[in-house]
This record gives sequence, structure tokens and C-alpha cells, in this order.
Amino acid sequence: MVKSTLIARVADGLPLAASMDDEETEDLTEYKQQAKTLFKGLSQNAEQRCSIESPPYVFHYLIEFGVCYLCLCDRSYPKKLAYQYLEELQKEFQSLYGGEIGTAARPYAFVKFDSFIQRTKKLYKDARTQRNLHKLNEDLSDVTRIMTKNIQDVLGRGKVLDDMSAISQNLSAESKKYLRDTRHLNWQALYQKYGPVLVVTGVVSLVLYLRFFWW
Repeated sequence: MVKSTLIARVADGLPLAASMDDEETEDLTEYKQQAKTLFKGLSQNAEQRCSIESPPYVFHYLIEFGVCYLCLCDRSYPKKLAYQYLEELQKEFQSLYGGEIGTAARPYAFVKFDSFIQRTKKLYKDARTQRNLHKLNEDLSDVTRIMTKNIQDVLGRGKVLDDMSAISQNLSAESKKYLRDTRHLNWQALYQKYGPVLVVTGVVSLVLYLRFFWW
């Protein structure tokens, strides 16, 4: 069954909506944190549909119009139903908020969408209902072609990207510090080279001024 659902903007990983009142009693905090990490690692070149195994569950997501729709399901839950569930959310969310997605500035700006998520999730709760068995038999896109990955591989790649970003920032900071130090050393070199001459010239000029204009 579908355990949890999150919707986020791909450009910056901003969460837009979620199923806030899951019926399940188990603690899914770790998996929700994984989902948020996944969002942060997405880019415009990410797979449009992907399944990511995080035993004993599986994340399924689809991306449409710059928005990622993600759900966490039992490993035994049919992949085809999971993507049909996400497609229903996508169509309704795009219909309601399509023009506002790009300008949303705060997390969970579309929290009211939770009511639709909850209603839809109940319809997909049991894969053995007549409705869902019928959907499984519909001639839709072949979900077996959707790539399946492992959560550790995906999060590991995200950590590498974070490390590279940190290294880049450190190099930038070191470069700026080096530039400041270089300028300081250049001024010191100029002072050492011309400072004594300027001091002597200044003293001589002062003496001559006093000699000829005051005495």
C-alpha cells in the first residue's frame, strides 16, 4: 500500500504538498528524510520516472512540468498502481496550482492539496479491490521499463555532489584569501622598495622649504 506522499519543485527541492496525516502507525521519519534528500538531488536532467528501493519499501516518483510527485510504498505493492496513483495526483495538482508553482516561496504552500491526496490514497490502499484489479489490467505504458535504483547509490551520489560543492566553495574562499594576501605582499614590497626614498625625499623637501621660506 501507499505509505506516504510528497510533492516538490524540481528546481530547488522546495516541498509543495504532502500527505500530512498518514494512517500508518510506524515511524516513517527516516524515509521522509530520504525523500527530502532525493528532492534536493534532482535536476532538470533527472529520469522522469524512477523507482528507488529502500527496504522494506520502495520510492516511486514521476516528474511533470518541473514538479516531482513521490510516494513510498510497500515493496510488494504493484508498481503499475503506484504510477497510476501518482498520475492522478499530477493531473489534479497541475489543474489546481499549475500557474502558482513557479512563484511559491514557502514550504508546503499548497497544504490544502492534502485532502485530495488522502482521498486518492484510500482508493489505492488495497491493490486487490475490483477497481484496482481493473486498473492493473488496463493497457497502459509498460512500467517494467522504468529504471529501478538503490537508495544508498542515490544518496551516495548526492553526498558526492555535496562534497564537490563544499570543495568548490572552499577553493573559492581560499582563492579570495590568496588574492588579498598577494595584494598585501605587493604593497609591502613597494613600500620596502620606495619607502626609504620617499622618506628621504620628504625630509629633504621639508628642510629646503624651511630653509628658503622661513629662514
